[in-house]
Amino acid sequence: MKNINDTTRDSKKLANDYVHEVYELLKRRNSDEKEFLQATREIFDSLRPVFAQHPEYISNGVLERLTEPDRIITFRVAWEDDQGKVHVNRGYRVQFNSDLGPYKGGIRFHPSVNTSIMKFLAFEQIFKNALTGQPIGAGKGGSDFDPKGKSEREVMRFVQSFITELSKYIGPDMDVPAGDIGVGKREIGYMFGQYNRLKGGYEAGVFTGKDPEHGGSLGRKEATGYGTVYFVEEMLKDKGLSFSGSTVVVSGSGNVSTYAIDKAIQLGAKVIACSDSSGYIYDEKGIDLKTIKYLKEENNFRIRDYVKVHPHAEFNDDCTKIWTIPCDIALPCATQNEIDEKSARILVQNSVKAIGEGANMPCTMEAINRFVANDVLFAPAKAANAGGVAVSAMEMSQNSMRLSWTTEEVDEKLLQIMKDIYSSCLYAADTYGKPGNLIVGANVAGFLKVADAMVAHGIR
Repeated sequence: MKNINDTTRDSKKLANDYVHEVYELLKRRNSDEKEFLQATREIFDSLRPVFAQHPEYISNGVLERLTEPDRIITFRVAWEDDQGKVHVNRGYRVQFNSDLGPYKGGIRFHPSVNTSIMKFLAFEQIFKNALTGQPIGAGKGGSDFDPKGKSEREVMRFVQSFITELSKYIGPDMDVPAGDIGVGKREIGYMFGQYNRLKGGYEAGVFTGKDPEHGGSLGRKEATGYGTVYFVEEMLKDKGLSFSGSTVVVSGSGNVSTYAIDKAIQLGAKVIACSDSSGYIYDEKGIDLKTIKYLKEENNFRIRDYVKVHPHAEFNDDCTKIWTIPCDIALPCATQNEIDEKSARILVQNSVKAIGEGANMPCTMEAINRFVANDVLFAPAKAANAGGVAVSAMEMSQNSMRLSWTTEEVDEKLLQIMKDIYSSCLYAADTYGKPGNLIVGANVAGFLKVADAMVAHGIR
């Protein structure tokens, strides 16, 4: 008769073998999709103790099903520029999992968009959306179209062509896209208009991130940046630290970075550097937020123009070197894999205390391992940047009820959601043998919610 220790060893071996087999299958099927494999590997490493305690997930093939999208939609987007020249781009929508609700996730317009990036983003969205506690599944979409340098009419014509095809696969109870890199309220407005034109009616809940004057939610623009800072502040509090009195470096040039800067300053921090793809600025006196908003939101200028207004500041044309600036807190809010092992090593040498991932997967696994090994507090993206999709779900609710909440109401709900996500991550990490490890906690807490729904819904 087996004793408890033998049974425990057997269950661990079963779990390890299962995770290994599924990952090897993934590698064979997706050998050229490095971003997707990176995202799945990071999740898999956290889930071994879960499968050891829950063999029903193995018998139900949860991991195999969870890592295969429900469908991948790829389509041609033909459009005409202002000179009458025809261009062709490629459009995508990856609908990954709908066990918790309709597919939900952003649309990205950027030359780097490909199948691997779309799948990695949609896969991460599964766990992020589950952590919010909202009834939403996970998807992601986009195109290799670059809106930079395009006229308003060119962007409109492209978007209308893109949505003409995508409209066949989305709807308020099916798939609800939002914005992402290269897609703001202007692009969402064009999508919304074209969708309703094609459907011959008015479906307010088919997109989120709309202009608040036209069915959008107040506070959505700020939500991801604010949410990231709210989550990191909870993490800091547990160690007797705070944004107050800390120096902060923030990468990126979109809403996430702008409003992470905003909220960090509100909490008493001094933000000393920020960036866009052309480089970064360092202002030892503290970044002037009004100037940043004027440059980026009102005039679409580049970050280098900051020094024209504040000549004491410094501009460096290599944005990757922003992480060489000593700081207490680093908030990578630009794009995936922007902090590699070399940058992580420099941050550690400069005594960084905390990292908060505002972008999707902005740190490589090597960088994360460096931070963890040196006891740097680490807030993983799928938890820390869940504020945006949380408020998107609030927009869906407001559209359904034909109501509009105030900015204060939305912000209050967002703060509570981020606190709840932090608590869920801590609890899951402690329950599965990794106390204080928010990476494991976020992966496990999100997985359990989706896995239980998958088992309850049967094999499909």
